[in-house]
Amino acid sequence: MAVTTVTSPRRADALRQTIAPFLRFFTGAYDKLEKDPDTANFAVGNPHEFAMPGYVDALRDNLEPRNKDWYAYKLSEPEATSVVARTMSELTGLDWDPLDVNMTNGGFAALAVSLRTLLEPTDEAVFLSPPWFFYEQLIVAADATPVRVKLELPDCPIDTALIEPAITPRTKLLILNSPHNPSGRVVSLDELNALAELLTRKSNEYGHPIYIVSDEPYRRIVFDDRAFHSPAEVYPNTIVTYSYGKQLLAPGMRIGYFTWPPNMPNREKLRDDAFVTQFAAGYSFPNADLQHALAEIEPQCISIAALEARRTKLIGAMREMGFETTWPQGTFYVMARSPLADDEAFAAILARHKVLVLPGTVVEVPGWFRISLTASDKMVDDGIEGFRAAFNEARAGA
Repeated sequence: MAVTTVTSPRRADALRQTIAPFLRFFTGAYDKLEKDPDTANFAVGNPHEFAMPGYVDALRDNLEPRNKDWYAYKLSEPEATSVVARTMSELTGLDWDPLDVNMTNGGFAALAVSLRTLLEPTDEAVFLSPPWFFYEQLIVAADATPVRVKLELPDCPIDTALIEPAITPRTKLLILNSPHNPSGRVVSLDELNALAELLTRKSNEYGHPIYIVSDEPYRRIVFDDRAFHSPAEVYPNTIVTYSYGKQLLAPGMRIGYFTWPPNMPNREKLRDDAFVTQFAAGYSFPNADLQHALAEIEPQCISIAALEARRTKLIGAMREMGFETTWPQGTFYVMARSPLADDEAFAAILARHKVLVLPGTVVEVPGWFRISLTASDKMVDDGIEGFRAAFNEARAGA
């Protein structure tokens, strides 16, 4: 069955249930080993080298106050929203309006505020699995009902025949993530057009818009000169969410945004609703210094060539050992099939060999595990030996 509806009796229980595998891992092996300098840490997209000097310079340049309001309360500041509007215009070919840009303290907040702006307690929100591990939790926190549609590794194609049965009169939105965490797949323009046709047809059938919430934090992390396309190019009812933490590999410096195209119907009302929701979500605007620095930050990006080189080296070595893996088109991540059916048990074996990975159960793919290419080159070299030792141990035990 490709489609399942998630029901939960109580919000707190539901929130806890949605991230139980995440909490189990991050309070276990990860907590014990992530500070160990001898551990090859592939678990999450954290930096393992110093930040880009140009990024640090941009922050330093904008720390010195230039007027009395430099560190005052900030909303979505025009100096930042104009940068985003130019970026979105170049990306989509549409004449983006800075008034439709909402600056947030990271992509997490951009998603949370978008969902709370759009969703009501009677609504359903579709998400595609394997997912980023907080989608279900954010939908539940918005008092809506999550509906899961399973995609198949290793390719995770966007198949509208699987998605259509999940669309009901209660569907308010679908979350789309491209490049896709965890598979690394970049959704093609043909797939976006097919999805736009489906949602347009269903919106007309049910008499209300069905939105795409397009989660795009990895759109700068694309390999092999591949083109990225946003659904905003072909579907007006699109909310784009973004985080600068990926392109800068600085996830602790929280700045992102959510926005929508200039051909979005009723966008003036959406502006008002989003503004109020940002306050209700705990004043989810980014720090003043990050907004001041955004014009200098926007063009910067970590080395894609370095990520491609790690991808080639690591996947080549793992496939030679006998692992089945994905070949990511973007993001930081590689998925590999565990030699044991219990991916958490294999992750524990890897941890004994000083290798940290994310068990596939955390991203709803039991029997697989996720590797982050943000590990340093030394971690890749050390990790290859750890993967080999763990693979042989698991096979011998089996």
